Amino acid sequence: MDLWYSDYHVDDVRLSINVEREIYSHQTEFQHIAILDSKEFGRILTLDGELISTEKDEFFYSEMMVHVPMAVRPKIKKVLVIGGCDGGILKELCKYPTIEQIDVVELDAQVVQICQQFFPPAGQAFQDERVQLSIQDALKFMRRKEDEYDLIIVDSANPFGVNESLFTREFYGSCYNALKPQGVLISQHANAFYAEDEEAFNHIRKRLTSVFENNYVYMASIPTYAAGYLLFGYSCKSGHPLLDLQKEVWESLAIPTQFYNVASHQGAFALPNYIKELL
Repeated sequence: MDLWYSDYHVDDVRLSINVEREIYSHQTEFQHIAILDSKEFGRILTLDGELISTEKDEFFYSEMMVHVPMAVRPKIKKVLVIGGCDGGILKELCKYPTIEQIDVVELDAQVVQICQQFFPPAGQAFQDERVQLSIQDALKFMRRKEDEYDLIIVDSANPFGVNESLFTREFYGSCYNALKPQGVLISQHANAFYAEDEEAFNHIRKRLTSVFENNYVYMASIPTYAAGYLLFGYSCKSGHPLLDLQKEVWESLAIPTQFYNVASHQGAFALPNYIKELL
């Protein structure tokens, strides 16, 4: 039997992947979780039918979320991850022995449990003694924090549905308050290629720029994501992701990566003209 999973990027465009079997399917209180096995991309995680990550290209995303801020601020000690159920972000953060604490806030306990079961690297990362997992609404969690984190990474899908509260001015304001003076917020910005993604991009940018003094955008290719790439936001109270890049310091750490290096860091901020025009 020929089985295919289709991730609809927009109504008229979809990415289809030949799958061998569905190995898990369950409706939680918040969303539908499915785990698929494929020959080309390995194990695939979907939430409410939307492709979240695959074993083959997960590192494109996770490495660019983590190592960009870590190369600018190598002395980061306390990190907050919003979302990150598949453990990819955690896996990269745990490579840094200088990080002392990683708080993870996830709304759906079941998706964390399932990812630990079916994605072994996720299970190992969540077992790191520096990781503290909180199952609760991230907006409520953030309201209690002030001047606490060196780095906040918001690992979530587009600003609709269950994730909508993570893209509000209130949420970004809470992130601002929770960051130390040299702190950095990393967030995903959709892709700005398709009309609905451009709308999401503008939605995110409008709210971030109303809160943070300094906002920069960078990009990376991700084969299974819509348009084949994703935009990321680097927001901070002070500093610059290129001018403050600690190239020699980061390279001296000898952090193993498959995608990220300091040259790709610098190139990621060289944006195409059509994205510059949106900015």
